[in-house]
Amino acid sequence: QLQLVESGGGLVQPGGSLRLSCTASRSIDAMTSMGWYRQAPGKQRELVAAISTGGTIKYGDSVKGRFAISRDNEKNTVYLQMNSLQVEDTAVYYCNAVVVGPDYRNDWGQGTQVTVSS
Repeated sequence: QLQLVESGGGLVQPGGSLRLSCTASRSIDAMTSMGWYRQAPGKQRELVAAISTGGTIKYGDSVKGRFAISRDNEKNTVYLQMNSLQVEDTAVYYCNAVVVGPDYRNDWGQGTQVTVSS
């Protein structure tokens, strides 16, 4: 079973930056897509950013221009660089890995809390 471990969350002031990491328990080469989602209290989980094996990237509208996703297949790790953080970015951030096709999988990490507050 694939395990995804997130790190890098914490408390930051508005305008600040954080970098989240998600390390998988095995190779991510075969993952069709890896990404970050977030869920704030009382709200649905939403896409933050996702990156495919081919390097195609998708961002949620609210983070475009502020966040950047990248993946390092050698380290089995996906990163989320978050800049110009806003109070509205406060949420639990979850790492996600998807494999499409006959061996379909959709795995989630436990989540890491990001709090933006002055």
